Amino acid sequence: MFDALSDRLGNTFDRLRGRGALREQDVRDAMREVRIALLEADVALPVARDFIEKVTEKAIGESVLKSVTPGQQVVKIVNDELVAMLGGSDSEDGHVPLTLEAKPPVVIMMVGLQGSGKTTSTAKLGKLIREKHGKKAMMASLDVNRPAAQEQLAVLGEQAQVDTLPIVEGQQPVEIAKRALESAKLRNVDVVLLDTAGRLHVDEALMAEMKAVASVATPTEVLLVVDSLTGQDAVNVAQSFSDEVPLTGVILTRMDGDARGGAALSMRAVTGKPIKFAGVGEKLDALEAFHPRRVAERILGMGDVVSLVEKAAESIKVEEAELLAKRMAKGQFDLNDLRMQLKQMQSMGGLGMLAGMMPGMKKAKQAMQASGMDDKVLVHMDAIMGSMTAKERANPALLNAKRKKRVAAGSGTQVQDVNKVLKMHQEMSRAMKQIKKMGGMKGLAAMLGGGGGMGGMPGMGGGKGAPQIPGLGGKDGEMPDMSQLPPDLQKLLPKK
Repeated sequence: MFDALSDRLGNTFDRLRGRGALREQDVRDAMREVRIALLEADVALPVARDFIEKVTEKAIGESVLKSVTPGQQVVKIVNDELVAMLGGSDSEDGHVPLTLEAKPPVVIMMVGLQGSGKTTSTAKLGKLIREKHGKKAMMASLDVNRPAAQEQLAVLGEQAQVDTLPIVEGQQPVEIAKRALESAKLRNVDVVLLDTAGRLHVDEALMAEMKAVASVATPTEVLLVVDSLTGQDAVNVAQSFSDEVPLTGVILTRMDGDARGGAALSMRAVTGKPIKFAGVGEKLDALEAFHPRRVAERILGMGDVVSLVEKAAESIKVEEAELLAKRMAKGQFDLNDLRMQLKQMQSMGGLGMLAGMMPGMKKAKQAMQASGMDDKVLVHMDAIMGSMTAKERANPALLNAKRKKRVAAGSGTQVQDVNKVLKMHQEMSRAMKQIKKMGGMKGLAAMLGGGGGMGGMPGMGGGKGAPQIPGLGGKDGEMPDMSQLPPDLQKLLPKK
């Protein structure tokens, strides 16, 4: 998401940073480009206009134009205003959490138009409440208009391992809401999620039904589910609902397919309510908490290391990581280890996701896309290693020409693809041996700390004879001035 906007803003700010001094006109010219970029990203016109006015007013101040690094100061102002526009709260990263500590059962009411992803989002939220908050949740479908809507929620409930209210034919939404609350009290349920009916457009019948349900259920949270792919229309829908229903937050669905991101950038300003979650895929665990500061930093190409670390903690098995660390310390690294690492990368979202979250990796991500290197590469590499015998993975030297042909045929690839996997393993194996010579994990820290980030790692833009990847080696790959990094990233730096 935000790819097009991120590219436009990145080019604009690169030119600003390249100037030793800035004039007021330079800032105004840059802000004109930012305004065009925001409008192209489908940001609502009043929101874009207000944003530009605020940034310009702060950026043409004497303290900015006469500072040692005026370009960086302007970027910081833009970053802060982006956080505010996305709905930065008093918390450090701006995320506004669900209110779940009220007297049980806490009622969460899901509202929105038909087709926005309400039912799936309800199941995702129920799963998240069960797994991350440790609370007992129950879901109830109040949609008696759409065929099989109640059955759909029941099926999703089984997949998410969240209870659903049994279906009683002929009951109306208000009656179902009352029955859900009575059932929740009897079963000691902590949170009740009410999946209300939607329409193809905002109408009086829809609003009357929602108000009737709300009066019976007295929800703690009323979450508006909006499809971000509808762009500017999503903002109009949000405005209509916020005028009629006491919303407490927004869930934006299909954010993984929205390269522009205008709906997210406009939503807080239009509704006055925070974006609490973003749907980033079809699976039931593809619902992420929305962190305005982290999103702003990703838009500006600063990466999102905090989310990356969280993804790693969720995806990587501790036992596997410890085993790999021990083998690395001994200088051991076979194809089983490489395969384990590639699977971990896939579980964390793939190459594109990881590159997008790491500071300074934007050009590397673009280079990967230009060369046709995507997540299918990881799948093909796993297939190649899966076609090898256990002995061959443990000892790649066994792979002669005849065996390579067999592996290529078994994985549906070419012999040259097998050779590429073996070459990658050789380079990483050499790196592990260097780490052992330099003293294990301390050696790894020294390699990562020297020569600009990952520049010392073979295959990562450095090392003798290693292939150079744009964005990782040389000037493109140099680490930024640490004092200019955002607070979330500075926390992760080693203490002096």
